[in-house]
Amino acid sequence: MIALKINANRLWESLDKINQFGRNPRYPEKGNTRLSLTIEDLKARQYLINLMKESGLKVKVDPVGNICGRLEGLNSQAPVIMTGSHIDTVVQGGRFDGTLGVLGAIEAVRTIHELGITPLHPIEVVSFTDEEGTRFGTGYIGSRAISGQLDDSVLKLKDDQGISLYEALKLAGYQPDLYKDCMRKKSEIKSFVELHIEQGKVLEENDLSVGIVTHIQGPVWLQVSLTGSADHAGATPMYMRKDASLAMAEMMLAVEKAAIEHSGVATVGKLEVLPGGVNIIPGHAQFSVDLRHIDKQKRTEMLKSFKKDMETISRERNVDALLEIKKEVDPAECSTTLIEIISNVCKQSQISTMTLQCGAGHDSLMMNDRTETAMIFVRSQKGISHNPLEYSSLEDCAKGTEVLMNTLLKLAQ
Repeated sequence: MIALKINANRLWESLDKINQFGRNPRYPEKGNTRLSLTIEDLKARQYLINLMKESGLKVKVDPVGNICGRLEGLNSQAPVIMTGSHIDTVVQGGRFDGTLGVLGAIEAVRTIHELGITPLHPIEVVSFTDEEGTRFGTGYIGSRAISGQLDDSVLKLKDDQGISLYEALKLAGYQPDLYKDCMRKKSEIKSFVELHIEQGKVLEENDLSVGIVTHIQGPVWLQVSLTGSADHAGATPMYMRKDASLAMAEMMLAVEKAAIEHSGVATVGKLEVLPGGVNIIPGHAQFSVDLRHIDKQKRTEMLKSFKKDMETISRERNVDALLEIKKEVDPAECSTTLIEIISNVCKQSQISTMTLQCGAGHDSLMMNDRTETAMIFVRSQKGISHNPLEYSSLEDCAKGTEVLMNTLLKLAQ
């Protein structure tokens, strides 16, 4: 089969158009803020629906707002080949994270349709609701619903304004009471392939446009709350203090130690110290921890190692420590069959590539529970992501999209 080409300029134009939603033209340096189910997100969703229809896809929106565009196959009853990602962003995020995976998929399937090719299996492009988790504190909402991993407790989560996910879905016109109807049977989906920017520097350091993912790290999010005693900064001797902030500082180093010892990665991203006075010993401190590893057992060992150090530090510092698990997602191993197919597509297209691990969480983590899964990475300039400076070139985006398109065709025949 001859490797097909997409319309790269059309793809680039669609990326620019959708990123008008959530971008402040007066402050372009602040990037895009398109949190899930906000006005900006809903406008982008409508643009997406119109683009899917214009591209020859039959559009369906499920009860939690997943947007599915379907290119019918010769056998409409055959399990679908699914592709897609998300269009919600973090605060002051970039233009490509998730969005490339959705618009690239639409461009790929649009090209197939325009060439008059009807695959045996139907192909579905999905834009998943709320992958990032920025607004409600937990992500993968849409892909969890489709893979049967969503539950009532998630719908009760609230944003900073006190609006629950359930309420936000209702306000957007969706039907959260019917979220269980979103679940797709394993027999309904043959494969899931996600196109995504790398969000790291590996491809750039190897001077490659495209990479093939072998493993996806699964994150555990923790919240650690420390309670000491808020006393006078001048009147309290050092040996009598119950300083929650110093305990936190030591524990942050313990997080780093656990990651290094177990060859994982760990990050402390949010900090809070109270009362917050220059002359008051902090009586309360709270911080977040993000632990990741491609091996679930080793990630568990990382957590145990940190907890042991946390307990020792809290005892020595005479502060109370409470650790809560806020989110836990299993790591995923991508399908070796799909990896081989994508590799062959790259060879056929004369695109040099490599295999690599994925450190970020993606909807593919959830979809891996339903079907065989693969990810195609596109080079990220300087590895920057979740940042207004996030950038992938037109050429690299086009190459990744063409690899996706030709992979979908092979899977759908």
